[in-house]
Amino acid sequence: MKKLYITLFSLGLIFSSCREAKKNVPEIDSFPDDSAEIPMPVETDSQEEQIKIIPIEHATAVIEWKNVTIYVDPVGGAERFKEQKPPDLILITDEHGDHFNLETLEGLNTQKTKIMMPQAVAYQMPDAFTPQIDVLRNGDVKERYGISVKAIPMYNLRKEALKFHQKGRGNGYVLNLGNQRVYFSGDTEDIPEMRELQDIDLAFVCMNLPYTMTVESAADAVLEFKPKKVYPYHYRGRPDVSDVSRFMELVKNGDPSIEVIQLDWYPNDDF
Repeated sequence: MKKLYITLFSLGLIFSSCREAKKNVPEIDSFPDDSAEIPMPVETDSQEEQIKIIPIEHATAVIEWKNVTIYVDPVGGAERFKEQKPPDLILITDEHGDHFNLETLEGLNTQKTKIMMPQAVAYQMPDAFTPQIDVLRNGDVKERYGISVKAIPMYNLRKEALKFHQKGRGNGYVLNLGNQRVYFSGDTEDIPEMRELQDIDLAFVCMNLPYTMTVESAADAVLEFKPKKVYPYHYRGRPDVSDVSRFMELVKNGDPSIEVIQLDWYPNDDF
């Protein structure tokens, strides 16, 4: 078991109303393991502000910047976050169970937390959360805790996958912290809105079939929008696990200036 901290130089990282929860259970891309252990972090040197990126599992991450803690797609039960600081900001990308879990949110210490989410998720939130929620539609921008967050479209392109993620339902996010920008793709294929991104310092890009895209499509998109660093994540599918080594090879051969960093998104699995 291992945990990874990625410490970055911070020139800054550029990061509504609700109804009672629906009774219908949304389709889940990849089932999280509620018994998964928390990965151990590894820390690298920093000369200025310390940015920590802590992979939890699959699509779930914790980001620490200055005195702000951000949870991305917290699922799998509150116990999974017992070693983490309480969240100041939570970002939820989609209604599927590997991105949104109400029981996990209810189990976390969120008394002072703002939660950004698409409308499809907001519809499933109890009224008690309403004052905390910022509903972002594709293209919306909201600032909290000095962090600007823009909702980026995420959706499928392949005909056979259109049923999984329709355009406008979910959000990827670009976060602006100071002068740096970090992108979480959410569940998407290599859509034009991804390819048109500019000045991305860190990109977290999904790649799992049949729900998102192939490693070839992911690499091709990365080579077009050219982030400084790219982190493959969300790469467990049904039934196969994406070949992240192949993704790394394609990016390295296409543009050696893009650094590919693989974190341990599946601490209890051998991949």
